[in-house]
Amino acid sequence: MKVVVVDGGGLMGVETALCVRDHGHEVALVQAPGDPHAPLSDEVAEALRGCSVLVDLAHQPSVDIGTLAEDHGLVVDEAALVDSWAGSTGALLRAGAAAGVRHHVCLSVVGVDRIGREGVFRALRNREAMVRRSGIPYSILRATQTFDAAEDIATAATEDWIVWVPPAEVRPVSLTDVATLLAHTAVTRPVNGVREIAGPEQFRLDAFVRTALLTEAEYRQVRTDALSPFYGARLRPRDLLPGPDAFIARTTYREWFTGRPAPDTTS
Repeated sequence: MKVVVVDGGGLMGVETALCVRDHGHEVALVQAPGDPHAPLSDEVAEALRGCSVLVDLAHQPSVDIGTLAEDHGLVVDEAALVDSWAGSTGALLRAGAAAGVRHHVCLSVVGVDRIGREGVFRALRNREAMVRRSGIPYSILRATQTFDAAEDIATAATEDWIVWVPPAEVRPVSLTDVATLLAHTAVTRPVNGVREIAGPEQFRLDAFVRTALLTEAEYRQVRTDALSPFYGARLRPRDLLPGPDAFIARTTYREWFTGRPAPDTTS
């Protein structure tokens, strides 16, 4: 079976592709198109030829979804973001249908069902709806925030050198654990519904970010503010927590933190 992983250029795509290969399947990793309204690149079109499963990892919360302003943090144009992601998702779904894809796997974010009217969650919710309506058998995997995402969250929340983070509860998860479940989902039957994955420990988001920034080189302070947005969305305390049927990964934050590569200080 041939599986195509479409990624925005991060580690999630690489690890997912490696896990699919470890399952004994042919896999291709390709870059998502940069322009949502442009035709799919020749590389993507060629990779989809003979493809049975398409794994779409292209759109995730990051500082790239908006504009960073020194005194306002991340500013998100919600309408433009919805339009952009709808354009690229639609093009990928149409290309998959034309290629005979029999299973579309979509990576999304825990909380979309509760915060689907604001910020990045509005675009994520619309993307999920497009996958459901496509007519292609599908699986949507919603993940909590990965351990690696803390610094990106901090950058999006920085105003005048202060990181303002809401005290929402989170269960961050290892990127490798998410990639492993994505690969398993890709090579099994479509669920035609939603699965969730979360980490084994629960923290407050502000504490999670504060811990991640405890380095000698970090000059910013993390402060708690219930009204500060999270990628353009206002959070209630439990909006980012998974449901009772979520898959709970094993890797703890301490295990991930102590096992990650040391930062390069030679440059």
